[in-house]
Amino acid sequence: MSLYIRLIKYIGSYKLRLIAAAICTIVAAGGTIYLPWIIKDVVDQVLAEKDAVKLNYISMSIVLVFIVRGIFYYGQSYLMSYVGQRVVIDIRKAVFEKLQRLSMAFYDKNKTGTIMSYVSNDVSALQTAMVDNIVELITEGFILIASIVAMLYLDWKLFMFTLATFPVVLLFIDFFGKKIRKSGSRIQEATADITSVLQEVVSSARVIKSFVREAYEIKRFDKENIRNFRANMKYVQLSATLTPTIELVAAIGVTLIIWYGGHSVIDGEITAGALVAFLTYAVNISNPIKRLSRVIGNIQKALAAAQRVFDVLDLPELITNAPQAKALPKVRGKVEFKNVTFKYTDEDVVLDNVSFQAQPGQVIALVGPSGAGKSTVASLLPRFYDVSQGSITVDGQDIRDVTISSLREQVGIVPQETMLFNGTVYDNILYGRLDATPEEVEAAAKAANAHDFILELPHGYATMLGDRGANISGGQRQRIAIARAILKNPQILILDEATSALDTESERVVQEALDRLMIGRTSFVIAHRLSTIKNADKILVLEKGRIVEEGNHAELMALDGLYAHLHRIQYQRKVVE
Repeated sequence: MSLYIRLIKYIGSYKLRLIAAAICTIVAAGGTIYLPWIIKDVVDQVLAEKDAVKLNYISMSIVLVFIVRGIFYYGQSYLMSYVGQRVVIDIRKAVFEKLQRLSMAFYDKNKTGTIMSYVSNDVSALQTAMVDNIVELITEGFILIASIVAMLYLDWKLFMFTLATFPVVLLFIDFFGKKIRKSGSRIQEATADITSVLQEVVSSARVIKSFVREAYEIKRFDKENIRNFRANMKYVQLSATLTPTIELVAAIGVTLIIWYGGHSVIDGEITAGALVAFLTYAVNISNPIKRLSRVIGNIQKALAAAQRVFDVLDLPELITNAPQAKALPKVRGKVEFKNVTFKYTDEDVVLDNVSFQAQPGQVIALVGPSGAGKSTVASLLPRFYDVSQGSITVDGQDIRDVTISSLREQVGIVPQETMLFNGTVYDNILYGRLDATPEEVEAAAKAANAHDFILELPHGYATMLGDRGANISGGQRQRIAIARAILKNPQILILDEATSALDTESERVVQEALDRLMIGRTSFVIAHRLSTIKNADKILVLEKGRIVEEGNHAELMALDGLYAHLHRIQYQRKVVE
């Protein structure tokens, strides 16, 4: 119930439409309530007294009732659908906005397909609860209450026979409702797993085909598909058991009415018309109870999705602005790590008491074996994560004391795996600064050595790049990413092994663009190929989360330590090649 109340809170902005929809629903349901009373008059007055005039009035009233009922039914359907759809849009927007605020730790722990499922499958499941089920809940609830009032008016003793079935019905609804909700939760989890597998397969199509693993992936998908099928069949099994159980209880109630009511008519305690009307209202009770049991089952299933959605909305936001955070002014680019320790988990120490300084305009290279903590240093500077101990300052200001947006606006990142969006070349470069002019976009492309190849594309800057820029080469993707960073014009630059995945010719062109990009900026270069950082002002050598060596290329080679060892290995490998 608390989940549903939380869902209802989203309706607040649309309460006037909801009130109008409720009025339309009640009027439309009122037509259903009025018909048994007409039947009573037909039996007791028209047929018993053979009154043709009253028969004409009743016939016209039936037509009028259905006309009015149809008009208000349209109003009910339209207004409730409008409210329901708007609420679903609001919730989907809230989930998406929450995902934008969550730290990288959330994305590290959750599969992409599962995250996608929150916005698509889970929120869509709420749509049924917010639209169809609410309409049916109000309609059938009103019919149920009005029918009970009419039955009490016709014969209270006969109603008591009917009332005896209510506790049994409620017991079954409660019993099955809890099981259906658990089943609904399993369905949403299974659907999320299908989405996750599908996302992985689509994004890894080249790897799958190269290893000839199509059959393996089909089996993996079938496994999740069958799991989803079994979860759905369990839900169907429970729902299919609940409905006939309720119908059986209702049938017993109707049987009691016929038996007791028949005796009452014979004894002259009520009229035949009243008994027929009472039976009609009894059916009106059994139908809403049956439909409400189905609606409750659907709502329980939807609430399982709601639980997953609200679990996301309730996640703590680990990286947030401090209460008194101020915007970081235009920086010179002095960066200092002071005794920085970082842990992804309580036991996993990734950086251990790391300290260094970068002066404005310097190029700082980070090298070391895989897992040494190089990329973690690059992730801490723009506050993708917060340090566990110590501090990071930019121009003397602790980055936790300034707004996140003002910090990240002054930090540019060119990653190893370039992420381009499914849009035009122009739009992907413009992403660096959305208010840039076409001339500025073109200038950034020229500085990144990208302008010439862009003009050779089918539609130049208007060429669609496809998903992740799949229809251009790796070197071309990297140059567009560099153009995007140039357009952003950050004072601090992070190059995360930006050329390690490129061939020699592409590396030469991209490295030339990177050298141009780094001029006048404080740059952090995570280097895979040590030949690219010989001219760095300072090289930090990391091993197991600690800085074990520090200096320029000549000093570190003279030291003959880890850096010299890594350099010799790469040089020997290059000679062999």
